Amino acid sequence: MAEDPTRRAPPARPTRTARAVYVISVAAELAGMHPQTLRFYERKGLVDPSRTGGGNRRYSDEDIARLRRIASLTATGLNLEGARRVLELEQELDRVRAELDRVRAEAREALDRTHRFYRRDLMPLRQATVLWRATGAERKN
Repeated sequence: MAEDPTRRAPPARPTRTARAVYVISVAAELAGMHPQTLRFYERKGLVDPSRTGGGNRRYSDEDIARLRRIASLTATGLNLEGARRVLELEQELDRVRAELDRVRAEAREALDRTHRFYRRDLMPLRQATVLWRATGAERKN
């Protein structure tokens, strides 16, 4: 089965994404692009590499993944503005999913606290067998 080019790449490991270590030539090779394309994408605001004290670009694993995502989106026929918008929407979706996960966890914790509170207030029920006999008035009905 062919791989879907619009499918999002899994997020890179958090410990590596923050480290911008690749020079532009290495980043271009890893992303499968020409270095001039990376410069162009930077001018268009699609990618924002870190800079050294001397002003040289340094790309992180996150930047490389973003460049690959841009390439996959443009390969499906989107123009760069469309790719930029898709990337923004994906980022917003990730933010909303993280917020939803946080709210669900808070709700779960609140529910657990409520259940613990109720369990503390429960009194044991004396379990005894009681024979019930209907009285004369109850037998007539």
